[in-house]
Amino acid sequence: MEVLEPTVLEALRRYDTPTVANAIETFDIRPRDTGYASHEIRCIFPDLPVMVGYAATGTIRARGTEQGHGPDLMWNHVREVPGPRVVVLQDLDDPPAHGAFWGEVMATTFDALGCEGVVTNGCVRDLDEAHAIGFRFFASAVGVSHAYVRTEEVGIPVTVGGLQVSPGDLLHADKHGVLLVPHEIAPEIPTAANKIVEREQTFLNWVKSPDFNPDDNMINRLRH
Repeated sequence: MEVLEPTVLEALRRYDTPTVANAIETFDIRPRDTGYASHEIRCIFPDLPVMVGYAATGTIRARGTEQGHGPDLMWNHVREVPGPRVVVLQDLDDPPAHGAFWGEVMATTFDALGCEGVVTNGCVRDLDEAHAIGFRFFASAVGVSHAYVRTEEVGIPVTVGGLQVSPGDLLHADKHGVLLVPHEIAPEIPTAANKIVEREQTFLNWVKSPDFNPDDNMINRLRH
């Protein structure tokens, strides 16, 4: 797993996730309609700060009474991933989100293990308690029961909200959603983001000014 300089991650925290997404587009290394989770994965605590971390991955089920593994399987896996960590947990039930792996106990435990939050197509609960410790929930639903939740596998590629994530992938997430950041361009993203912000502010200042002319080439102004 490639580990970036801590200063790179701290720099990424200064930007919201849409700005980072725009910055990634300027490198033209992947299609613009890929690299982020779909709207089914919503930010449960939009007031909490940006989340940046390396993915620890796993799968769960909550329906039925078949045998699986306890949470210790995931506890051990996250310790193999460099910090800061983000747990990405795919719920294999059809439909998913019938039982919650995530509540006060798991949020507190994984917070102590150096995890900033979780991204899951499953459900979460104990919202007040998780919010109080600053543990971020990105999930498809909120639920009341853990049902028969158990861990299936860990440390494998998973797909959550249409986004495939492998152990060690770098994620950036906030109230807008979840984004995968390519390692190879991560150190260059802050510079690209600054250019985008500057260009947009120049355009907006013009739109708000007495000099604004809708007959002008607005798209060209925004690009330059």
